[in-house]
Amino acid sequence: MTTQKNKTQDIPLSILREYFEKMYLIRQFESRLLRLFSEGKLFGTTHTYIGQEPNAVGVISHLKPDDIIVSNHRCHGHYLVFKNKSYELICELMGKEDGINAGRGGSQHLCDGNFFSNGVQGGGIPLACGLAFAEKYKKSDKIIAAFIGDGTFGQGVIYEGFNIASLWELPILIVVENNRYAQSTKIEHNLAGSISVRFDAFGIKSNELSTFDVREISPAAKEAVKFVREFKKPYGLILNTYRFASHSTSDDGRAPEEIELWKQKDGIPLIEKELDAAEIKRIKKFVDERLKREVKRAQEAADATGI
Repeated sequence: MTTQKNKTQDIPLSILREYFEKMYLIRQFESRLLRLFSEGKLFGTTHTYIGQEPNAVGVISHLKPDDIIVSNHRCHGHYLVFKNKSYELICELMGKEDGINAGRGGSQHLCDGNFFSNGVQGGGIPLACGLAFAEKYKKSDKIIAAFIGDGTFGQGVIYEGFNIASLWELPILIVVENNRYAQSTKIEHNLAGSISVRFDAFGIKSNELSTFDVREISPAAKEAVKFVREFKKPYGLILNTYRFASHSTSDDGRAPEEIELWKQKDGIPLIEKELDAAEIKRIKKFVDERLKREVKRAQEAADATGI
């Protein structure tokens, strides 16, 4: 394992603006979902990505369009950065025919070409290993990015996947988003030892960062992606973070003071300070109007059949 001192990359303003817009899109999209849920306009539950936006942007921005992502139940942020299909995602969650999977997959089971999500804890790792083996067999240049959380480490299938990935030298980037809670259980009450040594046990190189700054996550992710693509071996990128919203839509036993303390580290206003005020205003206006228009359109779209 290499736990690096957080390294800030000197990112050009054009890229920083792009990062900010993507993070702001995720934040506003997820905030609207919570409102739509409270109005009874969504099917099933939803697990928002609020607070973790720098992770998705910092990592996925270094993937190629034909790489493969295997996400989890908290998948909207990953999907929006990788596919940028907010209208189709809204429709999917509202049970509309225009949805990603015609309104039948819902929030946790998105399947769109080279993007997959799995609502079962740890269920994405065997899928990621199979996809990575297929790409290795075809001798392609594609890599698989698999996103998991700290709560997933209670599942045995994770370690079976780590073993196979290391033994067969599979091109997988395993991104651990440690938001410190497995649903409502603190990591201190749920996980013995450390996450990094679990990668060590299988001979998988890893790196661990504790930051909300996309300028620090981006260079670490770039190095991780480069390693997997060049050496065709697995790599673990551990991102210690925090979610600001509840686990799903209501179950949250955390103290409000704790949440507010973490919100002071929010990665979105951190980057906002680096950009021109007029540019920030333009980006926010563009995103807000886009989502307002798409939500309205989705509400008027045809309902999915057979659900």
